[in-house]
Amino acid sequence: MREIEVTAVLPVYNDLAALKRAIPESLEALETIAPGRFELIVAEDGSTDGSTEFVREYEAKDSRVRLLHSDERLGRGRALNRAFAEASGSIVCYYDVDLATDMHHLAELIGAIRDGYDIATGSRLLPESDITRSGGREIASRGYNLLVRTILGSSLHDHQCGFKAFRRERLLALLPSVTADHWFWDTEVLVRGQRSGYRICEFPIQWRQGEGTTVRRKDVIEMGTAIVRLWWRLHVEKN
Repeated sequence: MREIEVTAVLPVYNDLAALKRAIPESLEALETIAPGRFELIVAEDGSTDGSTEFVREYEAKDSRVRLLHSDERLGRGRALNRAFAEASGSIVCYYDVDLATDMHHLAELIGAIRDGYDIATGSRLLPESDITRSGGREIASRGYNLLVRTILGSSLHDHQCGFKAFRRERLLALLPSVTADHWFWDTEVLVRGQRSGYRICEFPIQWRQGEGTTVRRKDVIEMGTAIVRLWWRLHVEKN
């Protein structure tokens, strides 16, 4: 059996077109970072577009690929929790299937954990970051992250970038306190990690807005509410 150092996770929901590019490019990048010592888990979350069948066929011909299928929609957070619990690597990471973050940053992401950080995260909002996205999404992102910094006391700049890595044992110790099951998962993990004294590396990235995002207006409203809810849990309930 291969010794696995790195587990990369692709969270997927009706992303067949993106998968056809993401899997081979991921395998190529990971092979240069951890040759023969990695696995790629596709956390497929109730897709109906053929994503499951495509990954299952890939899995049959390449042992480095693993499918984690759910018949029912779990939500981003719960799908990631499941994947990280199933992971074999001591370093776990995930990134968006549209590869919005340039894959040349993957070595830096995993390298930060190798260098002793507990969490590493790409940032679209540092001065050195090179990003392209619509003006409306840029304003919304900066406003959201300002609220997280102000209300939740975070020292980070970008909490929702889908490009993160963790020391697995430290992440698993943190997850029982994380209640978010969808998009807010990213923010809650970073906020709770800071409060627990985790070493976090935030670094600038090259990022391009992908097509067909599944973030909806409803998600944005719920995430704003989630900021207040997490503040209450941290400062009133003292979880």
